[in-house]
Amino acid sequence: MATLFSSRTGTLSERRALWAFALGCAAVTAGVIAHLPMFVMARHMQYRLAGMPMGGGMILGMALIVGGVLVAGYGLLPRDLGRQRAAAAGITVVAPEDAALGWAHWRLMIVLVIALVIDVMKPAALGFTVPGMVSEYGVPKATVSLVPFFALLGTVAGSILWGWIADLYGRKASILLSAVLFVGTSICGAMPSLAWNIGMCFMMGLAAGGMLPVTYALLAEMMPSRHRGWALVLVGGLGAVGGYFAASGASALLQPLFGWRILWLLNLPTGLTLVLLGGLIPESAKFLLARGRTEEAEAVMRRFGARARRATPAQRARAAAGYAALTGTRLIAKIAALSICALAWGLVNFGLLLWLPADLVARGYSLGLSSRLLAESALIAGPTVFVAALLYSRWSSKGALVAAIAVTIAGLVLVLRLETSGTGSPVWPVALLIVGSNAIIAILLPYAAESVPLGVRGRATGWIAACTKGGGLLAQALGISGLVPPLATVAAIILVPAALALLLVALFGRETRGLDLRDLEAG
Repeated sequence: MATLFSSRTGTLSERRALWAFALGCAAVTAGVIAHLPMFVMARHMQYRLAGMPMGGGMILGMALIVGGVLVAGYGLLPRDLGRQRAAAAGITVVAPEDAALGWAHWRLMIVLVIALVIDVMKPAALGFTVPGMVSEYGVPKATVSLVPFFALLGTVAGSILWGWIADLYGRKASILLSAVLFVGTSICGAMPSLAWNIGMCFMMGLAAGGMLPVTYALLAEMMPSRHRGWALVLVGGLGAVGGYFAASGASALLQPLFGWRILWLLNLPTGLTLVLLGGLIPESAKFLLARGRTEEAEAVMRRFGARARRATPAQRARAAAGYAALTGTRLIAKIAALSICALAWGLVNFGLLLWLPADLVARGYSLGLSSRLLAESALIAGPTVFVAALLYSRWSSKGALVAAIAVTIAGLVLVLRLETSGTGSPVWPVALLIVGSNAIIAILLPYAAESVPLGVRGRATGWIAACTKGGGLLAQALGISGLVPPLATVAAIILVPAALALLLVALFGRETRGLDLRDLEAG
């Protein structure tokens, strides 16, 4: 090992970068604190701030936030942008297929679950703020719907942007920069106008959208091959479920006391928690090696029980291919298949399932019965995460995704039949849609992270994550404009991309279960 790495660590530029990041975080935090007096002063008005003027302290605080984010970003900027990757071309990271999990692996999974809970609860809390916004600003619900719409638009842009940052800055740096932006967006809790809330919602979505795919990229590169599949699915699933529970719990406990704005102000403590957790998140050793940062890679590998060895000519060729563009028929087809699947999932999750209760009421079912049906079906979604993790890691990664798409298609077919025939029970259509869609989202991004080359893993996984939100963005745009077609038409339209995704994944998807990521670099 010693012959493969030099011993130089802790350079002056690295210490300056650390201080720059700390200074940026402090500036962002100070900028948020400058907004809190306005919120506190409104305690005798049930924390209603609509129409109140913004003072000079708040303007200064916003400037501190913008400047702080830029300074923190500079601190995270790699010092090695001009370094040749050829310095590490002859080295490969070895994590045997049957390697045991150590405390470092378990700690990483726990920390990333907490990070994803914090990440998911941000957009999840939006649904609990809409009624308060309608009441305080005195505008129609359709107008307030622009808030979650722009948040969703932000997640689309964030998934793409943060995927690019992850491939340039690093996986850990991307997560930390997202956390700093989280802290800054907490000032939305003190914004006196709906327009400012919409703008800050977009920024929050920008920060939240990229963390999930980056987390998958990091975890895929840190886990031993034997345990990679179930760890990816389980961490992502628990983070998503935990985030929704955290958002609903915070709303139930705090909103009656402090109003809807407190759900935004929670971004301050939770964002700072995420920054502090960054000390427990390592950078991917494979990413560090690819950037020529061999000293840091050595330290990470020691903690995670991995080792380095000289790469064979074939491995060096695959490593070089890992930094090539997304080219090649099979690789492009694979990305297209997963992108189409992501779009179909977004249309189901953010469109069909949201419109279904109103449709059931229109067909004669009571609102209570419709809500109970969806709630009982949603209870099945929790165990779906564990079943998906088991199938993905023990049976087949490709097969598990194909099966999830097939279950979703079955639900769409039954919804189409229910709507066209006008008779029958909605129990099975709803149950299959919820189980299938939850299985897809639990599997899709882990499979994407395993299926693309190292050098573009962040960007490709981020793009596919953006497609999941893209389908939702289209569905929400239809809802806001009042152009939602009949549910039978919706189901028929979604069937087309879902069936195409099933075909393309079956044809071009590759089995990734238990394989070393470097064996997948060729696409």
